[in-house]
Amino acid sequence: MVGRHSRTRIFSSPAGIAATAAVGVALAVGGTVGAVQLTSGSGQSSQTALDLTPTTAPASLAPSSPTASPSASASPSATASPSASRSAQAASRGKVRTAAPKPRPTAKKTTPAAKVLESGSCGASFYSDGQLTANGESFNPDELTAAHKTLPFNTRVRVTNPSSGKSVVVRINDRGPFIEGRCLDLSRAAFATIASTDVGALTVRYEVLG
Repeated sequence: MVGRHSRTRIFSSPAGIAATAAVGVALAVGGTVGAVQLTSGSGQSSQTALDLTPTTAPASLAPSSPTASPSASASPSATASPSASRSAQAASRGKVRTAAPKPRPTAKKTTPAAKVLESGSCGASFYSDGQLTANGESFNPDELTAAHKTLPFNTRVRVTNPSSGKSVVVRINDRGPFIEGRCLDLSRAAFATIASTDVGALTVRYEVLG
């Protein structure tokens, strides 16, 4: 007669696997260590023996409070710009001060005085009738022109009224006057510059300019 013998099996059935998983969960939560022995007989359904004798003092099974999830970090506050630091320097009033240079007046450009080629005195009158001048121009009584018997056209002559000191520079563009004692016949505008046109004629000083 063959004797009956028992065999120790580990993880011999699905029920054993489930029990083992439960033990693993218990060990992970409580931190205890136990020995698990799973035995089964040949004539009986699979049995599982659990030895849950703790080897260490049971730790509190109360689940630790979950770690608070890190709150969203507050937006960083604006960092104040560093205040400007002044380098160590000597006080400005302790320095020797120099007087600011005075602006120099800009020298005005002076045109060189015209060269006087001829001068003298004679009678002068004016005319204002519209006509062609001796050099072919249309006479304009409002321009500073004059008539002379012999001076070249476009010669410039300074005419001065000795009584008032007023003077005008005219351009020769015509011939005349043909009256004894007069050497210049001014346009109405030129004559009005040095005297009243009511006078009609007067003695002037003339200077031929080069």
